[in-house]
Amino acid sequence: MSADLAPSPKGKLALLTLLVIGIIALACRSSPTCSSCIATAVDYVMPDPSPQALPYAEPPDPTAWSAMPPDQRLEDAKLRLFPHLNRELAKRKAKLGNAAFIRAFKEDRELELWLKTGKNWTLFRTYPIAALSGTLGPKKAEGDWQTPEGFYGVTARALNPASSFHFSFNVGYPNAYDLQYGRTGTLIMVHGSNVSIGCLAMTDPVIEEIYWIVSAAIQAGQQEVPVHIFPFRMTAERMNRAGAAEHTEFWQELKVGYDWFETHRQPPVMTVRDGHYRRQGEL
Repeated sequence: MSADLAPSPKGKLALLTLLVIGIIALACRSSPTCSSCIATAVDYVMPDPSPQALPYAEPPDPTAWSAMPPDQRLEDAKLRLFPHLNRELAKRKAKLGNAAFIRAFKEDRELELWLKTGKNWTLFRTYPIAALSGTLGPKKAEGDWQTPEGFYGVTARALNPASSFHFSFNVGYPNAYDLQYGRTGTLIMVHGSNVSIGCLAMTDPVIEEIYWIVSAAIQAGQQEVPVHIFPFRMTAERMNRAGAAEHTEFWQELKVGYDWFETHRQPPVMTVRDGHYRRQGEL
């Protein structure tokens, strides 16, 4: 191929990503239990060609990283991140071990990481989501490629330093609401890399920062880090534009939790009662 016809670096990334997705799809069609199988046609969101720059040395390349045992991965990331990370946290009067809270918005492709500082919650950083898949609306079935929507949580058991996608943590799908409606699916993660089949892919450098903060919060005693995933920022104006969409009733239930945090700046504790999301304390 001549230099004039050779694809650009961004073009190569896009072609490689599509090739990976195609291989996964073809392989999984032969396995009805695979979480990557295609059940319906979905929109695939291409990776963001301009991931967020963070003030840390780049992680090792994926080949070198995959050869590291989990303890070595953690030590490697710690040595690269901690001097800068502690300064980044101090700018917001926070430190490793503060309680954490995550909100993600599919339409905007953004993930917010909040930290509790005293009695208040402070936005630490808003990250671009490098890749996600599916359309607006909840995940319903194994293999539908949908990124879920709802109220989830990360526990100590969900942390995976041995992930094939650099670092990862499971968001806890399906939750009690999903199970009540017979929704299926497994291994919905926030992880590194920039390829998604239902997860929130954040790139390798970005997941390191998120992983360490979430892990430190859990190690300091937070039983569960809430992860609230919304289709979009649920303002009155955006809800009106949604109109009589298929998922409007479901989205109205999500909006209860969204509005509570927007008004009170305290993460709501969401429960499931009579088949509906309810905020704890709500009549």
